[in-house]
Amino acid sequence: MFNNENNVFNVASEAEFLEQSLRLFRFQYEHNSIYKQWTDLLKINPKKVNALQDIPFLPIEFFKQHKIVSSPITSKTVEFTSSSTTSQIPSTHYVNDVSLYEKSFLKCFELFYGSPKEYCILALLPNYLQRKGSSLVYMCDKLIQLSGHPFSGFFLDNSDELILKIEELKRYNQKTLLIGVSYALMDLCDKHISLNENFIVMETGGMKGRRKELLKPELHGYLKNGFQINPIHSEYGMTELLSQAYSTGNGVFQSPPWLKFLVREVDDPLHIRNNHKTGGINVIDLANIYSCAFIATKDLGIINSENKLELMGRYDHSDVRGCNLMLSEY
Repeated sequence: MFNNENNVFNVASEAEFLEQSLRLFRFQYEHNSIYKQWTDLLKINPKKVNALQDIPFLPIEFFKQHKIVSSPITSKTVEFTSSSTTSQIPSTHYVNDVSLYEKSFLKCFELFYGSPKEYCILALLPNYLQRKGSSLVYMCDKLIQLSGHPFSGFFLDNSDELILKIEELKRYNQKTLLIGVSYALMDLCDKHISLNENFIVMETGGMKGRRKELLKPELHGYLKNGFQINPIHSEYGMTELLSQAYSTGNGVFQSPPWLKFLVREVDDPLHIRNNHKTGGINVIDLANIYSCAFIATKDLGIINSENKLELMGRYDHSDVRGCNLMLSEY
């Protein structure tokens, strides 16, 4: 077991973040066989890892091929899986201590939005509800329970019921979070539903093949015009992580103290950029104790001058040298 698990949520400085990251790196190098093999394949000496830029980041594709765990899988292990088409292999995140996930998303929500008890929470996540193992559904379900509002809940195809509830919430000036996948929010938008200043609209991304893919500014413009509300919020999370970042407008994401984004060179993915230019996004999620806390995603972004993340898009080719070699070996 990792000593003092709760310390990851009490990080209060860059120095403390570095200390926790290095402790977690050494723990995961010792206990996570896939991460150890990847580190060794890169010929990185763990004794010489003393800074964030020295830490090796595991390509996110490995969650499709391997069990990425830093403690034994037990009957209490929760399996979160990514959405995928029939031609894709979903990622699987084996979460051996789901209480860490609950602490992470609740503390993060409270940090940026306050207590869930202040809100009515309406979740428009049809494609996630239609399959098992969604970490986003798990998070929203807990927030809905904690909100305690009688109208809080998930909505699949019952848009008429949802519209009636929205109109009543508007009348009572109830603070409301409407969170949903992009295409479902656009579908609701097309029903000419205007909202008011008590509503927060939060998109979680993803057209899932239902509608044409849009750039974030296009999507947000569509939702702003349709709902007559500004700004549009966003949630940035993924199956392989236990923490989220939030944008309260303009597509700029803030993260809690235990989550940090770094940007790597596209052509030299082992090198971290420090020049506020576009590159691949690496994530350090200190809550991901019993999996892997150091992940190289397939997203592109910029860390701006205020040390916040701006998403720029995605790329699909394998960007880490040796990744395909290792996948073929195991």
